[in-house]
Amino acid sequence: MTTETAKTGGPDAAPEKPTKRAELLAFLTLAVLIWPVVAVGVVGGYGFLVWMTQIVFGPPGPPR
Repeated sequence: MTTETAKTGGPDAAPEKPTKRAELLAFLTLAVLIWPVVAVGVVGGYGFLVWMTQIVFGPPGPPR
């Protein structure tokens, strides 16, 4: 076994712990980029669903 093999480890080697910088970068990516896009998509999708439902079944309220 060479030192390179010992460094990389085998299948039983524990994964490296992420650094604080990597965790902060992952958090900021989620908080600033991904979640706002998901939120806008969910709200927009719900609005589109309500709009299409009202086109098919008419607006809510008593029948005239």
